[in-house]
Amino acid sequence: MLRSPARIFAVICVLALTAGTVQARESLGLYGSWGAFRDPLIPRCYAIAMAEPSASRRDYQPYAAIGTWPRRGARNQVHFRLSRKLGAEPAITLHIGAERIGLIGGGGDAWPANDHDNAAIIAAMRSTTSMTVNARDAQGRLFANSWPLAGAASAMDAAAIGCARLR
Repeated sequence: MLRSPARIFAVICVLALTAGTVQARESLGLYGSWGAFRDPLIPRCYAIAMAEPSASRRDYQPYAAIGTWPRRGARNQVHFRLSRKLGAEPAITLHIGAERIGLIGGGGDAWPANDHDNAAIIAAMRSTTSMTVNARDAQGRLFANSWPLAGAASAMDAAAIGCARLR
């Protein structure tokens, strides 16, 4: 994926919409279509990327984020903001490499169901080229959001290193 100014601007806009005070956030770098950031006030660090563009209707701007919260002991936590509001009992599936992993979620958000699945997603993100989440929206229509993974491993590593000093 190219690092176009529009794509970089879009990543920054998503960050402005998804977390607290913009001034507190520090950029740790851009890697492909992934960015790494540190927010020392919370403290937390995360890698984040917007989903591939789509002509389909969207309720939300979709992104994938991998966060670390040192004070909570939480590291490499996967979160997806999906493009549509999910149904009451959503069936959400992540396709990553040869893996098919069921996710849990609600509203427009999805997460791995447990630590084992979270670790499997992180490992697969380091060794494949893309991932796609499939689900049904609140009206029962199928939809998908996809992310390229070029740069994801570097962004995750930068976020982890960025949080090493934020205990």
